[in-house]
Order: sequence, then structure tokens, then C-alpha cells
Amino acid sequence: MRAFRVAYDGRPYHGFQRQPDVPTVEDALFDACRALGVCDDDEEPTDYAAAGRTDAGVSALAQTVAFDCPDWCTPRALNSELPGAVRAWAAADAPDDFHARHRPTRREYVYDLHAPSDGFDDDRARPAFDACRGEHDFHNLTPDERGTVRTIDGDLTRDGDFLLVRVAAGGFARELVRRLVSLVRAVGSGAAPPSKVDDVLGPDRLDGPAGVPPAPPTPLLLTAVDYPGVEFAVDSMAAESAATAFGERALADRIGWRVGSRIRDGVRREAGDPTVGDGEDRSDGRTRSQ
Repeated sequence: MRAFRVAYDGRPYHGFQRQPDVPTVEDALFDACRALGVCDDDEEPTDYAAAGRTDAGVSALAQTVAFDCPDWCTPRALNSELPGAVRAWAAADAPDDFHARHRPTRREYVYDLHAPSDGFDDDRARPAFDACRGEHDFHNLTPDERGTVRTIDGDLTRDGDFLLVRVAAGGFARELVRRLVSLVRAVGSGAAPPSKVDDVLGPDRLDGPAGVPPAPPTPLLLTAVDYPGVEFAVDSMAAESAATAFGERALADRIGWRVGSRIRDGVRREAGDPTVGDGEDRSDGRTRSQ
């Protein structure tokens, strides 16, 4: 039995778990295993299990999968058949009774919440988050009807225009982190009073407008999955491949942001918006064409 750390950009996929007729991260992993001969066509690897099932658009640094495979099946071998948005980067020999989903003692997510300080009050957001730490019945922060009592920990960290929301627990109910982020955002922005937290953690079911919808999935990242007694060894070549692949994707996103921002500002200038200053893309009072 071998366990692998897998990083992925969740945006091109309809979630981690395999689904019919749509691309998923699990499909990419199974396709790689079949191409390497680890399993037969239309099959999954023997004793396969994954640490979690992230939603569509959610990414991971340390998703963990485990299955029976030959010793030569290394992270770099998997990467030879995986797409650039999915990279294995570490592996561990695991005991025969190891189960990637049931054995973790801790999982951690980080959410990059865009919350510029000129419209967001950290001093309101922090108490709202702190009130949710510890053991609670989070039935108003998940669509699940069972397993809603959880014990969570974490913190909020200001990083420029973003508030990093770090949440850790032994396990999570569906959408719990994203709905918790929505609650923090609502209180921090003034869209909801601090007393909203008491209502959410209370026994009464909050539905409709009184409920808490999930925050968008794209800023959410699975950053850690801990297994006591299991030591993962980083595959240096695979790790470098992952760093390069995700660095290229980050650069593409940055370029896309700059182009989109120029288009936005150009349109506003042409519309006579006085709040948009002159930019380098102007010529003779008009947006410059390239």
C-alpha cells in the first residue's frame, strides 16, 4: 500500500470525486494509473481511497490518495501521465490497514477571502470566527442532516486586501468551511449583525434568506491532511515539476488579471467615469488599440 500527496488546481474540474460525463480530479488519477498499468481499463486501483472529496472548483496542496501499486509507481511516474493541473509530489509506504479517508486525525483548509479593509471590519470578523471555534452543532452551515457536530479550530490573518481564513478539524461536513467564510464575511462587512453567529449556532433551523449560503469555491485550498505514524518522502523531481506547473498557472492568472483590469478601467474611462485615472493604454483621449 502506498499513499501519495497530490496537488491540483480545481478550477478545470467538476470536483474531486469521479462523476459520469464530466472531468474530475479522480478521473485524471485513474487514467494515469491505467496508462501505467497499475490497474485495468475501466477499473480503479486495488484498495483505493482518498482523504476527501473536494467540491467543484476547490483546489488542494495535500490531497492524499492510497492504493496498492508496484514500488516503481512513484510520484514522478504518476506525473508522466497526469495533466499539468494535477501533480503528485510525495509518497509514503503505508500499513496494509491504512485508509486515506478514515485515518486522518486533522484536515486543514485555507480560504483567501477578498475583504479590503476599507469595506471590512476585522474587529467584527474575528469574534464571529472565534465564536465558531470548538465543538458545535453546525447544522446551519451544511446541507448534511447527519454528522453536523464538529470540533474546529483555526484563525484569521490579514494579508493586504485578503483575509486568510484557516480552518482545521478532524473532519468536515459538506460546505462547512465555505459557509463559515460566508458568515464571517457577512458580519465583517456589516451585512449581518454579530448576533447572527448565535442564531447560526442555535438549535433552530435557518432556511431561505435567514440561512447562510456557501462562499464561492475557487479561493478554497485543502492545505494539510495528517496521518500519525505515516512519513511522506518528497520526490524532488516531482515536487519541482509541481512547482513549475503551478507557477506557470499563477503567472497566466496574473496576466489575465492585468488584462481584465485594463479592459475594466478602459471601459470606465470611455464611459466618463471620473474615478478612473489616466493609464498607459490611452492615446489621444481614446483607449489604445494593439
